[in-house]
Amino acid sequence: MDTQTQNTTALVQVTDISKIYNPGENEVRALDHVSLTINEGEFVAIIGQSGSGKSTLMNMLGCLDTPTSGTYMLHGVDVSHMTDDEQSDVRNREIGFIFQGFNLIQSLTAFENVELPLIYRKVPRRQRHQLAKAALEKVGLGKRMDHKPGELSGGQQQRVAIARAIAQAPPILLADEPTGNLDSASSRDIMNVIHSLYEEGRTVIIITHDPGIAAQAKRIITISDGHIIDDKINPSIEE
Repeated sequence: MDTQTQNTTALVQVTDISKIYNPGENEVRALDHVSLTINEGEFVAIIGQSGSGKSTLMNMLGCLDTPTSGTYMLHGVDVSHMTDDEQSDVRNREIGFIFQGFNLIQSLTAFENVELPLIYRKVPRRQRHQLAKAALEKVGLGKRMDHKPGELSGGQQQRVAIARAIAQAPPILLADEPTGNLDSASSRDIMNVIHSLYEEGRTVIIITHDPGIAAQAKRIITISDGHIIDDKINPSIEE
């Protein structure tokens, strides 16, 4: 019974992973024997300064890179040493990304930006239109679907990026400095959207250097020099 429960709730299972660049005399250990479990439905912030290893860890969790050693089980599947194509398939199914720079295509409307990954995933036209429309409405941009990024504020552009990330309801929302390019009011708006997605049952992982952003998560993991140095439940967040 316990084993079955663990298998159904452990979404991310990282065991003793290392990432080494320039192996040999001048090697850099971006991650050094890191182990980490994240269960379904958690809201986790991974915080660290520049050079701490947090971006490398994000790349591992997002299946954007593979570890030098160790294993990464995602939804019970070992993704540690997959090919680029295999990793791409996993990303499409499992992970919605939100980046600091929005990564929107300037020549496309908000609707077209959200729809584009669904085209790549071969979602039928009628279904992808419904998914894109519903995602934009969820983030409060139902009346801005035909606007291009240049016609939207920074906060609105990040909302488009969130809509794109959630359109096909991936289990994990992985946000890399999601408020890094925004003013304080827009940052609050974006974090409110992320909170609402978490409350709907999504697993949210935020990578940040900002203690104020990390403090909004239920669990805070601190990384430094490639090691996890702290992993705690946030006492200021009520269940």
